[in-house]
Amino acid sequence: MSASLPVFPWDTLDQARALAESHPDGIVDLSVGTPVDPVAPLVRDALAAASASPGYPATAGTPQLRRSAVAALGRRYGITELSESAVLPVIGTKEFIAWLPTLLGLGAADLIVVPELAYPTYDVGARLAGTQVLRADSLTQLGPQSPALVYLNSPSNPTGRVLGVDHLRKVVGWARERGALVASDECYLGLGWDAEPLSILHPSVCDGDHTGLLAVHSLSKSSSLAGYRAGFVAGDVDVIAELLAVRKHAGMMVPTPVQAAMVAALDDDPHEREQCERYRRRRDTLLPAFRSAGFTIHHSEAGLYLWVTRGEPCRDTIEWLAKRGILAAPGEFYGPGGERHVRVALTATDERIAAAATRLSS
Repeated sequence: MSASLPVFPWDTLDQARALAESHPDGIVDLSVGTPVDPVAPLVRDALAAASASPGYPATAGTPQLRRSAVAALGRRYGITELSESAVLPVIGTKEFIAWLPTLLGLGAADLIVVPELAYPTYDVGARLAGTQVLRADSLTQLGPQSPALVYLNSPSNPTGRVLGVDHLRKVVGWARERGALVASDECYLGLGWDAEPLSILHPSVCDGDHTGLLAVHSLSKSSSLAGYRAGFVAGDVDVIAELLAVRKHAGMMVPTPVQAAMVAALDDDPHEREQCERYRRRRDTLLPAFRSAGFTIHHSEAGLYLWVTRGEPCRDTIEWLAKRGILAAPGEFYGPGGERHVRVALTATDERIAAAATRLSS
């Protein structure tokens, strides 16, 4: 099985990392979108309070977790008509995306559509299930084909592109005509800067009908819970029930203390807004610094990244940055269309972000 998988992309950055680490003031690592900010005390307290949990956790999630997820999606993103039975916690959304085709029973006869520039795990999940994969952003690229699964990602990783309501509605209608499931990766939905992202489950997109739709949500970015592996999927109640049945057999359970921490995070909006503002400040520092250094910024209207280019092969740009002690991610990680871009994460401390901005101006 492992022979069919690509090399893990970040393992190819060792040389650039070593060069960046040799900078006299140390490395500024903007290559991986891993949170660096403290977990809110109320979330940590909830985790600790639930730590005496000797029994097996509920695969479906506790009733309180499902209620909190439904309520938070309504308050934060305007999602309505969602029942508690249409929510399922997952062990981090990367796990869910990697195994979704397998959990759905897809195989060699099935086609999965992923964005042209995409989070690599969409392709990895297809490979694990042995399905066919097509990179496409436009429905016209698909012709008469009827895929089993269509991935959306808005705001996009890596580009920060936001899909508008008309685009989303067209995808929903097209997929329903063909019996395809749409899985929308919405991990960055709360990080809208120059545009307001919409969920696939928003009534303006789906008219309150969640049939054939899944929205994937993570607390890694909104609450800095990457280390907790805290996420959930919501949408079509029948598909959620199917996934729950398989996950019960496979032992895919979110630990009870983590579920309690998720409740605390979902119930508290102030800490989520505070984290969003941290990323906004860092973006406000980095974006003009890259422009002043001669970079062009494409998309990047939302999400956790800047999608930048110097008009040269991405590995040349990676070396240029590494010489200044800055490590970023080559755009080629995300598809052939990224060969002349690099992805810059906003996930570094304020001090390191300021250091990067200073180095870009020198």
